Amino acid sequence: MLEFLQSLPSPIAQGMIWGIMAIGVYITYKILDFADLTVDGSLGTGGAVLVVLTTVKGVNIYLALIIAFLAGCLAGLATGLLHTKFGIPAILSGILTQLALYSINLGIMGGRANTTISWRNFDLIVSSKTDQLGFTILKCFLIVAVIIGVLYWFFGTELGRSIRATGCNQTMARANGINTDYTKIIGLIISNGIVALSGGLLAQFSGSADINMGRGAIVIGLAAVIIGEVIFGKLFASFVLRLMSAVIGGIIYYIVIAIVLKLGLNANNLKLFSAVFVAIFLAIPYWKSKISLSKPAGRKEGEKNA
Repeated sequence: MLEFLQSLPSPIAQGMIWGIMAIGVYITYKILDFADLTVDGSLGTGGAVLVVLTTVKGVNIYLALIIAFLAGCLAGLATGLLHTKFGIPAILSGILTQLALYSINLGIMGGRANTTISWRNFDLIVSSKTDQLGFTILKCFLIVAVIIGVLYWFFGTELGRSIRATGCNQTMARANGINTDYTKIIGLIISNGIVALSGGLLAQFSGSADINMGRGAIVIGLAAVIIGEVIFGKLFASFVLRLMSAVIGGIIYYIVIAIVLKLGLNANNLKLFSAVFVAIFLAIPYWKSKISLSKPAGRKEGEKNA
């Protein structure tokens, strides 16, 4: 038990990094109501851009992280244009961009499937080095605080409220003079920028940018969002706390993964476990609504019999 508690900082740090990615997913999934699969590609783009700029081009790692964010913004822009200007359905737009990013990410890494970056050679922002995990968690917390603060301000502006209105009711938003194509594009740009930023952090934490590092990212992002919503939905009513719940959901997800691996789950079955785990949390809101709908009916029948 003590050994497990001592190992907790690593899944907490990793969960916070993925929680940042979940904030990006929250923007498209919960605010914009857009099924965006671009994230599987833009996460890898962020990692590839940061690692190559830092290790090959000698760019300052903080500047490289900002450029990784901007690269993710471009990926979101591509998806937005495919959807709004070419009339391609949302889910297919994301898939097309994701496929294109696979080749783009390979090109960024010079045709290699994996490019390494080590704390031994570079002063990383986050690191999996055991004696640096405390600082990594603190830095991730500060990054989360800055992102949530900026998003809180942005979604309170006229443009931010227009994006929220588009997600709530696109037809009504258009009737009120909102350019919904524009708001969708902006929402996708911001979302994938944040996803790519988390990819840059993840590459540092894992020690490399890998061509497959984003595979299944959308599942983990949705898991974090849904876990946070199911557990904290009634407690966290404000916008800031709802964003925070996505990050906490990411931490919970990786702690659960650490527990099941500690209990002896074969690592080859981890994807299967993740799929089942996410499916259960996705089903919980549906089950709860079914139960709440059945209760009044039961009471009415009792009253009639009386």
